[in-house]
Amino acid sequence: MSHPQQPPMMQQQPPMQQQPPMQNYPPGALKSKVVAGILGILIGSLGIHNFYLGKPGRALLQIVVTFITLGFGGLWGFIEGIMILVSSDWTDGQGRPMKEDVPPPGY
Repeated sequence: MSHPQQPPMMQQQPPMQQQPPMQNYPPGALKSKVVAGILGILIGSLGIHNFYLGKPGRALLQIVVTFITLGFGGLWGFIEGIMILVSSDWTDGQGRPMKEDVPPPGY
């Protein structure tokens, strides 16, 4: 009795991950992660770091929350400032990455 021949096992290759296309941002277009983080830590209760990042709605909300909670809402800005400094995927109000997270040209 003969066994039907099976095709040879083909190894499946993992799908290739595509790198996002490198974009050339105009000079001064990218915001500094360090500046945004320090602003958030020092005066985050006033939403200054979000104004800097081009997120005025969020900044105004932080001011209102800080006022309503008699200052305790200021923890939101403080924690957000730390998160900005330690994360590598924070973006500004237009979805652009932070200056320190973009590799230099020709990298």
